[in-house]
Formats: sequence, C-alpha cells, structure tokens
Amino acid sequence: MPDAVVVGAGPNGLVAANLLADAGWSVEVLEAQNEPGGACRHDRGVDADFASDLFSAFYPLAAASPVLAALELEREGLGWSHAPKVLAHPLRDGRCAVLSRDVEETATSLDVFAPGDGAAWKDLRELWETLRPGILDALFTPFPPVVAGARLALRLRAAGGLRMARTMVLPVRRLGEEEFRGEGGRLLLAGNALHADLAPEAAGSGGFGWLMSMLGQTYGFPVPTGGSGELTGALVRRLARRGGAVRCGERVTEVVVRGGRAVGVRTAGGEAVPAGRAVLADVSAPALYGSLVAAEHLPGRLLADLKRFQWDFATFKVDWALDGPVPWSSPEASQAGTVHLAEGVDGLTRFAAQIAMGRVPDAPFTIFGQMTTTDPSRSPRGTESAWAYTHVPHHVRGDAGDAGLTGVWDAREQEVMADRVEAQVERYAPGFRALVRSRRVLGPPSLERLDANLHGGAINGGTTAMHQQLVFRPSPGTGRPETPVPGLYLASASAHPGGGVHGAPGANAARAALRRQRTAPLARLQSGLTRRDRQGRR
Repeated sequence: MPDAVVVGAGPNGLVAANLLADAGWSVEVLEAQNEPGGACRHDRGVDADFASDLFSAFYPLAAASPVLAALELEREGLGWSHAPKVLAHPLRDGRCAVLSRDVEETATSLDVFAPGDGAAWKDLRELWETLRPGILDALFTPFPPVVAGARLALRLRAAGGLRMARTMVLPVRRLGEEEFRGEGGRLLLAGNALHADLAPEAAGSGGFGWLMSMLGQTYGFPVPTGGSGELTGALVRRLARRGGAVRCGERVTEVVVRGGRAVGVRTAGGEAVPAGRAVLADVSAPALYGSLVAAEHLPGRLLADLKRFQWDFATFKVDWALDGPVPWSSPEASQAGTVHLAEGVDGLTRFAAQIAMGRVPDAPFTIFGQMTTTDPSRSPRGTESAWAYTHVPHHVRGDAGDAGLTGVWDAREQEVMADRVEAQVERYAPGFRALVRSRRVLGPPSLERLDANLHGGAINGGTTAMHQQLVFRPSPGTGRPETPVPGLYLASASAHPGGGVHGAPGANAARAALRRQRTAPLARLQSGLTRRDRQGRR
C-alpha cells in the first residue's frame, strides 16, 4: 500500500509526489491520459519535423518559483531557452511596444510612444525590486502566508503603504493611464493582464498585469528546451529515482472515504487503490467536490458555494508549422517569443466586452507564440513552430462576426474560428498565411478532452478575478489545500495561488499532508493522556 495516492500527473501533481517522496513516503500517481503532464506536454502532431506544445508554452512563473528551483530539475536534464526579446505588442501603424530582459531596451521602446514613459517603466521596475522577495514568498506559500505576509507588509509600508495597495487593486486601464502618457506601457500591462481572464476594467487587473510584466522583465518568458513535455519528463524521472510510480491510462472515478477519512481511490476499471496516509487531488475543485467525493461526506455550504464557482474564459488554440519566419510589419516583433495582437487598449476592452456578452469576438485578441525563435530545436532551420490562442465565451449567445458561430465547436466552426485567428495575425504580418505548411485546431472541447482539468478550455483552474482568489479560492473561507475530508488535499490550480506552471498548489498540498502526519501522533498521544487522566480522577 502506498503512503499517498496522487490523482493527476500534471505539474502540480508531480511536484506534490516528488516532495512526498523526498520525505520518505511511498507515492503512486494515477493519470487518466495515456501520458503524464496534464497541460504541460508537447508532440509532433502538426508536422513530424516540428515540436508543438499542446497547451502551456512559456513559463515566467516557473522561472520565479522557489518550489521548482528546489527540485533542481536541471540535474534531470531540463534546460531552458529564451527568445532575444520577451514580448512584443505591435500596432498596425508600425509602432511596437517591446518587453526585454534588458530594462533599458524596454524603456527605449516605450519612449517611442511618449518621451518619459521609459523612466516611468523603470519606476515600476524599482517598485518591483523592492517588493519582489515579499511577493514571491507570499505567492508560493499556503494562504494565509503569515510570515511572508508580515515581511511583505513591511516592504509595502516602505513602498508607500496604502497608496501602493491602491495601485495593486486598480483596473489595468486606470493603472496604465496613471503611469504612462503613451500607449506602449499601457499595452504591455493590459496585454499581460489578459493572459488570465482579467479585462482592462476589472478590479485587480492592474496588479496582475504589473506582476506578469515584471516577471517577464526579470526572468523572461523561458521555455523548456525541446518542448514543454521536457519539464514533465524531468519531474517524472526525479520521482522515479526516489521510488515513486506514475501509472497512466488510469482514470480515478471516486475518492474512497471510510470512517470519515479518505483512505484511497477507485479507478474506472474498478481497481481500489488504498492510500496509507493521504490522497492528493490534482483535479479541479468542481471535479473533486462535484464528482470524486460523494456529497454525503461534504458540508452543504461547500456544495452550495461550488455552484457559484466561476471558470476563467474558454480558450481556442491553433498550432502551425510555418515554412519561414513570420513577416511582421513591425520588425521588433520578429525577435519576441510572445506577440500580443490587438489594436490598442480599446481593442482589448472591446474583445473582453464581447466575451462578457457571450459573443464570439470578431477581431480576437491573440497571444502568438514563436517557438523556434525562442528555442531553435523546435523545427528545421529557416522555419517556425508557432501557435496562437484566444478566448471565447463558455456559453455563446451570438457571433460578433458574420459567420454565425454558435459555440458548438464542430469541425466547421473550429475551421471558421481558426481562419478568424489567422486573419488577425495577417493584419500585423501580411503574407503569414502563405507560410502555413500545416495547422492543428484545438477548440474548447478538444482541450478538455486532452486534459479534463481544462473545463471548456479554461486554462487557469478558475477565474483569476479578485472574488475567487486568496481566501475565496476555490470558495469563501478556504484558500488552503486541506479539504473537509481528513486525509484529502486539493493540489490543483483551483487552490491558492491558482493557475500557471509553478508547482505551488502541489507543494502546498504535500506540505499540508506531511504536517498533518507530524502532528497526528502528538494529537493521539495528548488524547490518550487526557483519557487516562480522566480515568485516574474517577
């Protein structure tokens, strides 16, 4: 019998398994798909000569994560690659905002939009350097981060206290207006906020956009050399060397609860897999509480709260094998790993408003990845392995374009939407379509079929909005990996601190399980002493 069963071999599940194995526990990981990795996989399904990331691709949070750093995955053969520039946001008039790991290059780019905006960017970066240790400590530890939070509070006071707190909760449109005279800096902040599901007018989108921008400024947006699955491979190899096992093609259908405690799981094939100490679930909160754990074992309040659980935007993705580099009208975009495509902050607002109204965007904000530019091993010299994703509503009420898209995402609708994404790229890179050797379309149902955690194509385990973060994630009064069922821990992006490949939810769940095992013998001893004391008094 393993000490722990981990449900799901995504990055969080594998991080949790590694930490438990490091502590001497025997661990078995059960994965529904036929290969490990969750949303961290690559293949050669677009073209045999091209490595294509199926889901996630760029990893600023992984680069900043002390959780992943402590695992020393480079010893398992993991390497990282960077594009010459981190990110670019071109406009159709030829101007282009560029985020570089060299702050002077970033500042020079923004001064083109308005003199002095480069200095304003440097001020935001200085603020980041003041707060960075406290933010990263608080971000990657369980909520509430008592020690890290106290340190961060001291740094916040030094950075302006309440004024700084106000800045972090601003909508990103307002933050950009307050900090920059031109549109360049505003574009970098707002585009990065929309890496999640935060519209330019959403409260807190300013803080998130600033965080992602500063992560890019400091760490870049690196990629695993060879493909995103190399990160998964390193985690699996490390776990195997410590005696852990990963079993793929094993879909868990039930968390077995006996005597009020999680004691194992049951698979779709009917196999009962016992867990001597803990079950850790790298699955979404709605899947854990709405399917895997019987309602009789859960508080009614939690079940009621989960009916209000909000997913982040649905995602639509296209992969390409290109016969040459993308012909961007703005030359600066050719050196960036990530390119944002929308005509100004107003274009971003228009896009987010259409999704809020349940309409498929007609000119979708497109996040475009140039993988060979970032990692030359991804495709033959002179070609480009590329992808793009955009967001669509979960429940489509109409099409803002003229194609009558309904959201059924059958073969016709997927091809129409892929053409719409290509048309958006073509606006900023005339001649792009002529370079397409082959493409693959992954609509929301396809993404969910490849990874059940990506419900309807939602990639962050639930909205990043303030009402479902910190103590509200995944429901009010939670924010920690412990669940109402003793011995069961939530280890997915539905738990604090949320989406992104950084391993923190898995690490927090593993540490909670280990902490529980350390305190349980003491609790049993104290309970026993209390009983003997009562007996002695009688």
